[in-house]
Amino acid sequence: MQKFFKPLGWALLGGGVAVMTTAGAIDLPWFHKDKPAAAVPSAMTPVAAAAQLAPLPPLPPGSAPNYRAIVQQYGPAVVGVTVEGLHKTTGEEAEAMAQAQRSDPMYRYFRGMPGFPGGRGAAPDQPFKGQGSGFIVSADGLILTNAHVVKDAKEVMVRLADRREYAAKVLGSDAATDIAVLRINAQGLPTVRLGDPKLLQVGDPVLAIGAPYGLEQTATAGIVSAKGRSLPGDAAVPFIQTDAAVNPGNSGGPLFDAAGNVVGINAQIYSRTGGFQGVSFAIPVDVAMRVRDQIVATGQAQHARLGVMVQDLTQPLAESFGLPRPDGALVAQVEPKSPAAAAGLKSGDVILRIDGEPMIQAGSLSARIAQSLPGERIKLSVWRSQKAQDIEVTLGRAGADGTAQANNASGGADEATGGARLGLALRPLTREERSQSQLEHGLVVQQVQGAAAKAGLTQGDVVMAINGLPVDSVDELKRVLAGKPKSVALLVWRDGERLFVPVPLG
Repeated sequence: MQKFFKPLGWALLGGGVAVMTTAGAIDLPWFHKDKPAAAVPSAMTPVAAAAQLAPLPPLPPGSAPNYRAIVQQYGPAVVGVTVEGLHKTTGEEAEAMAQAQRSDPMYRYFRGMPGFPGGRGAAPDQPFKGQGSGFIVSADGLILTNAHVVKDAKEVMVRLADRREYAAKVLGSDAATDIAVLRINAQGLPTVRLGDPKLLQVGDPVLAIGAPYGLEQTATAGIVSAKGRSLPGDAAVPFIQTDAAVNPGNSGGPLFDAAGNVVGINAQIYSRTGGFQGVSFAIPVDVAMRVRDQIVATGQAQHARLGVMVQDLTQPLAESFGLPRPDGALVAQVEPKSPAAAAGLKSGDVILRIDGEPMIQAGSLSARIAQSLPGERIKLSVWRSQKAQDIEVTLGRAGADGTAQANNASGGADEATGGARLGLALRPLTREERSQSQLEHGLVVQQVQGAAAKAGLTQGDVVMAINGLPVDSVDELKRVLAGKPKSVALLVWRDGERLFVPVPLG
């Protein structure tokens, strides 16, 4: 079954249909529906008094966390965020709605009228109401939440723990990190205390507070399951993985450590059902604060760009490049005219460190670059040709947002490619193939068997390099194989993407 990484947001679209969206949370029937135009006084004691409590003392090693104290002291700084707006319908969604309408027996009588496909005035955008969570970081009304909570929102309301409500202004949002900054017109508000996510360790207890399914001030606890997770489509964030139960509506809510410090912002869950299934992900709060500072200062966040496509190393790949451990980010492709190209980075380089900081996985590199600023100069420790070297790069600015056989004199494909050890029949790219694929060199796989087949190569792949050395002829491949290596790393072009494939040779 397919895996899904879902933002913690639900919404009710026009017509009352609940769907997964990136624009809010579920709007339950019992949730308040009237929106005051200004702050509504409450008969309850103002929560600002909570901010006068003494900070929680540091937690002694091995002690159980006092969740009750955390909720009592910092729960008042957790808010509900309700939104209204128009969901921008994608082409697939519009077609699905059109098919549903065409199945309506009344379609044949009313087609062409407003509200039916092809009708005048038919609007693809759908109104929605939704809810997420957030937390107050300054007493004068500065609030952090997720960007997907307020996406497409025309009206944003913030509801405090004492049920006071304020209209909120979105100062800015950053889709790359999924962070948004709100401001409400209020003073003397309770605030959270910020912590350092780098001090978190796997197994540490954590507490989440938010509004799952509209149930405000809900607290759930768990542990840190992993750190530095890189999720599909979210390479800019080294997520904190936890097993604290979070659900649609928790988006933007805080994740506390055992001492009551906010260390993350709950943002996504792994789910096949749309609800919590034991795995949730939070954005480290230090990432969020850097984005906050930029948005408050300029209204937007900027991210740096290196201009490489990287992948994780495996042990066979590491051995192919002469590395003892599969640590580092393997450069599969360098974008032309990018900062990486200008600095001399090459496909096949392994980036081991940035400014002395180890890059254990490819995701660490992506997150580190995304958190840097355009124009920043960094030093990369790169493994190339069996030795380390340093390369300095001036980072750029991130954007808004290929059957063949190897022919030789004897015509023997096996002999040309190293025989059964590799198991490939290859030939050079034709002029037309070079033009279509925009590749300057490479050998096209016509037949595959043996070691290469086990490694995952398929007919039609283009072998561009072996052990970091570009190949444009079978003889170049044979020279590397003549050394009888135990494994080789092939740079392969497949369907417009480049990837390294380790091939054990026994």
